Amino acid sequence: MLRFILRRTLGAIAILLVISAVTFFLFYAIPRNPALLACGKGVCTQEQLAVVEHNLGIDKPVPQQYIEYMSGLFIGRDFPAGSCPAPCLGFSFRDNRPVLDTILDRLPTTVSLTVGGALVFLVLGLAFGMLAAARRGTLLDKTMSSTSLVLSSMQIYFLGPLALAVLVHNTQLLPQPQYVPISEDPWGWFQGLLLPWLVLSTIFTANYTRLSRATLIEQLQEDHVRTAKAKGMAPRTVFFRYAWRGSLIPIVTIFGIDIGSLFGGAMITEYTFSLHGLGRLAVESVTQSNLPMLMGVMLFAALMIVLFNIVIDACYALIDPRVRLD
Repeated sequence: MLRFILRRTLGAIAILLVISAVTFFLFYAIPRNPALLACGKGVCTQEQLAVVEHNLGIDKPVPQQYIEYMSGLFIGRDFPAGSCPAPCLGFSFRDNRPVLDTILDRLPTTVSLTVGGALVFLVLGLAFGMLAAARRGTLLDKTMSSTSLVLSSMQIYFLGPLALAVLVHNTQLLPQPQYVPISEDPWGWFQGLLLPWLVLSTIFTANYTRLSRATLIEQLQEDHVRTAKAKGMAPRTVFFRYAWRGSLIPIVTIFGIDIGSLFGGAMITEYTFSLHGLGRLAVESVTQSNLPMLMGVMLFAALMIVLFNIVIDACYALIDPRVRLD
């Protein structure tokens, strides 16, 4: 297990380095000078522009800027806006605020949205899939399969405004989505994120319903499951102890991959419901040519996704004892 975690950690570091390099160098393909935006609405002279570029740290060659940025993550850096201790993500080009502080302020919204959506689609998807597999060939199975096929073709940017119009503005069944810190008002936190959770998880719920149904039906036909039935074990015991447990391996694998998609979906969902999270912050940093903020959000999101996938891989041995991690 230790060797496995060590290999995955080294691989995660390599992935993060590649992501940081690609994001950093692609930023300079944008035909906009951040110094011009920082000058304000007035027209900068060449002397003023040079001063702004120096203050922003973009007057140096791009490779040198990248090396200094990455070294700041481990040893910190000094900027005109102040000292930045490690891990230093720099200061925003827009307001000279530390990037890490802004990310930590926006993080609870995205974490609440992502974790809540994941729990919703996992619970509903697995429950509907098990129900469809247990009633295979019945009207209930056909109805759930057809419904999941239709819902899986939906998109968040279509479902979001539709859900807002029907459930909030017209019928007022749900309150206007907003983020309230769970430490201040747990019920307000739940109410404010309920509609975004449902919209964000709709497509994933449909996909996991189809996936869990297919894997369960396959597991029910395995030799060890049929042997357990032949020994006279209770159907519920056979279903949950052998078939359902064996079906979790592909589901866990897909779940690890879908976390990245869930973060991407969170960006669209945050814009749709006017939630100020990391996804919205990433889009704003691109439109504002704010390199430190963009780099910070991308690295933070990539780190969370990589760490989560390591945890998912380590969970395989707990789900199926036939899996061995050396």
